[in-house]
Amino acid sequence: MNDAAPAPTPAPAPRRARVRAPELIGKGGWINTGGKDLKLADFRGRVLILDFWTFCCINCLHVLDELRELEEKHRDTVVIIGVHSPKFVHEAEHAAVVDAVERYEVHHPVLDDPELATWKQYAVRAWPTLVVIDPEGYIVAQHAGEGHAHAIAKLVEELEAEHEAKGTLRRGDGPYVAPEPVATDLRFPGKALVLPSGNLLVSDTTRHQLVELAPDGESVVRRIGSGERGFGPDAFSEPQGLALLPDGTVVVADTVNHALRRFDPATGAVETVAGTGRQWWQGSPASGPALEVDLSSPWDVAWWQGKVWIAMAGVHQLWTWDPADGTVAVSAGTTSEGLHDGPALEAWLAQPSGLAAAGDRLWIADSENSALRYVEPAGEGAGGYAVRTAVGTGLFDFGHRDGDAAQALLQHPLGVTALPDGSVAVCDTYNHALRRFDPATGQVSTLATDLREPSDAVLAGEDIVVVESARHRLTRLRLPEEAVRVDAVAHRTQRAATEVAPGTLRLDVVFQAPNGQKLDTRYGPSTRLLVSSTPPELLVGGEGTGTDLFRELALNPEVTEGVLHVSAMAASCDDDPANEYPACHVHQQDWGVPVTVTADGATRLPLVLAGMDTP
Repeated sequence: MNDAAPAPTPAPAPRRARVRAPELIGKGGWINTGGKDLKLADFRGRVLILDFWTFCCINCLHVLDELRELEEKHRDTVVIIGVHSPKFVHEAEHAAVVDAVERYEVHHPVLDDPELATWKQYAVRAWPTLVVIDPEGYIVAQHAGEGHAHAIAKLVEELEAEHEAKGTLRRGDGPYVAPEPVATDLRFPGKALVLPSGNLLVSDTTRHQLVELAPDGESVVRRIGSGERGFGPDAFSEPQGLALLPDGTVVVADTVNHALRRFDPATGAVETVAGTGRQWWQGSPASGPALEVDLSSPWDVAWWQGKVWIAMAGVHQLWTWDPADGTVAVSAGTTSEGLHDGPALEAWLAQPSGLAAAGDRLWIADSENSALRYVEPAGEGAGGYAVRTAVGTGLFDFGHRDGDAAQALLQHPLGVTALPDGSVAVCDTYNHALRRFDPATGQVSTLATDLREPSDAVLAGEDIVVVESARHRLTRLRLPEEAVRVDAVAHRTQRAATEVAPGTLRLDVVFQAPNGQKLDTRYGPSTRLLVSSTPPELLVGGEGTGTDLFRELALNPEVTEGVLHVSAMAASCDDDPANEYPACHVHQQDWGVPVTVTADGATRLPLVLAGMDTP
């Protein structure tokens, strides 16, 4: 006789509406799979979560972070697939999606769907959207927006139990294949500033560190932070903006930690000065003691009007932190996403991502609006400040068009820099360009192109140092003459113009590898040449980028003078066959060459990067 109590009857599985999941298709193909194409059938037996995202979207980035814990906890039963569905033209470029996957540490396969084929199949209407598919291939849930991680985690546990009991759950390793790591001093750097020492401080975003570089912008002086994602005294999480305070310390927008940190260059110490490490949600306090109030993805910071202004990208606002009394408060924006000017606390912003103080204006790179905007004092009736728009019309108009500001177009700018003449340089990130807005004339122009996802720029003498985020480096450019001209007393280098003939001009960048070295061609071309001009009409051919260190330029005979901007790079390594890992070196120089076009001018322009000119 068996006296054991009878086993309890299992509770019936919850009834759910189930729709057969459509196939996963995307013209861009798969990322993080080791080159393998995947089909929906490959995930049978696993809980599948589709994350429809686009890398410009701050809410999508929040969801990536929300999913990390779930992804780790249920790694043997759950597969997360990112379906990248672009908003901006740049986001439809496959290389840009590959960069974004690495930049934001996406540790699951991603389907690049530039034509929104899978987006349409799943009737998705918003970024981000999460779709849960059960182990038998049926859609069981769909979530739009943020904050669903807890609900999805609970659903996953239910699905695991249900399909374990049915015998339809398959455990094991997922299809994720990590890409090969690439050795660079910086990895998707975000922002930069010049320290009083003349060194450059850069937020090395993907490596969760700050990096101090020598004035050459290449030599590493020291790294700040462990390099591991975290919120301790020696850790950051995707830091971005940097601002120098009057006392010589630096405020850091520790973006994914939703906090402000203060770094003391003299001692190396890091402390938290605002934020709790938790993301701000609607209904939470939006002012009060800085260490007790949640923040939301602070992306940039600037010292202006006696306070630190914060581009709070996660809630489409500007906040301020007052170091004197240790408080934070909302200073502009309503949390509504869009473009609406007026009193600061009534204005609408859209993912502000760059700030630059200039006199009585605080310039804003309002990224999702593809706009350049500013805050200015406006009297007590407006709460003290007002928000105005210089360039841009709203969330859905973007492009690359110069001319009158009323009709000029940007594409998702992330950085803004005040120039000495009162104009503003804009890191027009998704146009890979450095643009300029002149408030005196209301005109927008292009200073430089082929800057891969520029995210910030700082002045260094007569040069501007651009953070080329997707090229993992700083790039020094010579400012065009009009951008460094000021009405007040100023020093200006006088450079003699080179006389060149109209028509074809042969440009030769001379590079000879140092003794004992050779060009490093292991990973493709080891040289790069970028050419542009001011005014742009000076060149009718030959501008742009290439891998040869020579170029046939075509000069416009109707333009008699201007500046040729030439940027060249060459990589060489020690020529030692016995050394499997030879030391490598990057040689880079930027030139701004004033030219005068005359009939008797030269037909060849040599620029020496390394070696001797022996044509």
